[in-house]
Amino acid sequence: MARRIAVLAQDLIWADRLARAVQAADATPLPAATLAQFERALVGTDHAIVDLTARAYDPFAAIGLAVAAGARVLVVGQHDDVEQRKAALARGADKVLAYRKLFEDGPATISRWMGPSVEVAT
Repeated sequence: MARRIAVLAQDLIWADRLARAVQAADATPLPAATLAQFERALVGTDHAIVDLTARAYDPFAAIGLAVAAGARVLVVGQHDDVEQRKAALARGADKVLAYRKLFEDGPATISRWMGPSVEVAT
């Protein structure tokens, strides 16, 4: 069973890029564009990706929701916005990466962040 990752992004291009990178990392993206959708997507997953650049939702509230739900959080944002990056880490994000890193090396980066998959013997 593929891992599921809640993906919160307002920008349609980045939402699509993140979803495709998640799929290429052998996981299933659970896309969301609002905090309510994101909260629903967090049910049953332990990984989340949050895009910091949004006006339709508070990315720091999203990070808090994910952390409270027990999810590991990968955040993506502008490389030069040091204050936002620090704030995301302070809220509990595991990593904050620049858009360029995920654009150039998204699937491999996401795979490393998720860690090895665990197969359950039945």
